[in-house]
Amino acid sequence: MGRYTGPRNKIARRFGVNLGLKSNPAKVARRLSQRPGVHGPERKTKSASSFGKQLIEKQKVKYMYGLRERQLRRYVEEATRIRGNSGVMLQQFLESRLDNVVYRLGFALTRAQARQMVNHGMFLLNNKKMDIPSHLVKAGDVVSVKATKAKSKLFEGMEEKLVKQELPSWLSLDVAKLSGKILNLPKSADFEKLFDVTYIIEYFSTR
Repeated sequence: MGRYTGPRNKIARRFGVNLGLKSNPAKVARRLSQRPGVHGPERKTKSASSFGKQLIEKQKVKYMYGLRERQLRRYVEEATRIRGNSGVMLQQFLESRLDNVVYRLGFALTRAQARQMVNHGMFLLNNKKMDIPSHLVKAGDVVSVKATKAKSKLFEGMEEKLVKQELPSWLSLDVAKLSGKILNLPKSADFEKLFDVTYIIEYFSTR
């Protein structure tokens, strides 16, 4: 099964949390408490089973980062294989994806847009072409807009937007050069609290 391409607002309303799938958070927030579907307003929220909670958290992450089941499973397997906190390792993998870094730096409005921009070869990694959205960056890496793409309509007025961009602590941004640097790998305090990583680890550990 491929990535989800349907209405993004329905996903946010299904889980009751804005996963950053749309560029206008205010619009998403207006109907966030209303479940999707004809009977959404009357639908009562049932207490989910342990498996149900695992499934919900897994689906959140897949939609949020635009992952396929196999990709997420591979991240989980690698996170549990490495010595240390599996939950932290998993979130580091997710946040270190190139498309996510492009989004975090403010070059794209959503992760889906960032993924498309990377696919189209709009960015350089350490001054070399990199068009693989899932590539994992490392501390010290520099992500920059390709010079030939900087005049694209996508980047019109970009500098004004980037000046106002709130960056996570593990990234730095050079607005004039349209480039960002990975200072270090993200830590627990840097992660968005939009899903429970423990349930995700549990889901894949039993299957």
